[in-house]
Amino acid sequence: MDDLRQKYLSAIAEAADEEALEAIRLAAVGKKGEVALKMRELGRMTPEERRQVGPKLNALKDEINAALAAKKAALADAALDERLRGEWLDVTLPARPRPRGSVHPISQVTEEVAAIFADMGFAVAEGPQIETDWYNFDALNIPPHHPARQEFDTFYMHRDAGDERPPHVLRTHTSPVQIRAMEQTGAPIRVIAPGRVYRSDYDQTHTPMFHQVEGLAIDRDISMANLKWVLEEFCRAFFEVESVELRFRASHFPFTEPSAEVDLRCSWQGGQLKVGEGDDWMEILGSGMVHPKVLQAAGVDPDAWQGFAFGLGIDRIAMLKYGIPDLRAFFDSDLRWLRHYGFGALRVPSLHGGLSG
Repeated sequence: MDDLRQKYLSAIAEAADEEALEAIRLAAVGKKGEVALKMRELGRMTPEERRQVGPKLNALKDEINAALAAKKAALADAALDERLRGEWLDVTLPARPRPRGSVHPISQVTEEVAAIFADMGFAVAEGPQIETDWYNFDALNIPPHHPARQEFDTFYMHRDAGDERPPHVLRTHTSPVQIRAMEQTGAPIRVIAPGRVYRSDYDQTHTPMFHQVEGLAIDRDISMANLKWVLEEFCRAFFEVESVELRFRASHFPFTEPSAEVDLRCSWQGGQLKVGEGDDWMEILGSGMVHPKVLQAAGVDPDAWQGFAFGLGIDRIAMLKYGIPDLRAFFDSDLRWLRHYGFGALRVPSLHGGLSG
């Protein structure tokens, strides 16, 4: 037994890992280990021999098990020390800045516009960006010979020869959403329709794809006076000024009669826009009373209902409010530009809390 003790205690002390330690345990005290085999020999001994040898074998087994447990703990401690040395981190170093996302100015201004008109009872309506030419033109009283229907101004979807389905276009305005909204809910109705629109143009102030919001209000006794009040309230809230002054100029749009382009009094002192003061005027939108033919196309009786509509470019008013000089930068995917002009994700526009944070 002294030889067994010396043999296994030395092997345990020299074990380099837990796998080697387990092999030693099986060879010493496993079911077929040397100590276990010695224990089986007790049955062939005399009672007096068993009284002498039995306690010694038990003591040897306990000593080997204790040595195994101690070595296993030592190996675990050594592994932990090695891991700590490899994963050491100086907690006094300055933390890395967490990456921060930004809300695009277009998304922010769209939310600002929706918040303002929601306060005046307007719901948000949406529609497809690929429209039939009936919704995009015919239902809006735009005749076949109108320049807007030409291919140099409108993106038409490809059609195979002999295809008799109605032509489809990338919508040139969000006015088709107004038709769909009236078809779905009828009158009375108050909605705004923000979204992407497409026209074949590209320069510092025009892009092939841009964003627009249009408004529609249909009821029994709506007049141009209601339109003027709504637009004044919108401009006052959006530009966050106490008062504004609007100028209506007679114009022509196929879908409204009478029609008016709306100018906003402002000044450009030092290249900075100031709304509601100065001697300059800036065109910001088009508007008018909804044409009876448009109401008829949407299934609304023009003898019983009337209303107004207006439309303005989200990109344009974003440029004016936040001093962004070039429209093309909105679509360049430049993170530096977005970090400069972007908005924090938690800066949700509201009338009581402030639109632009």
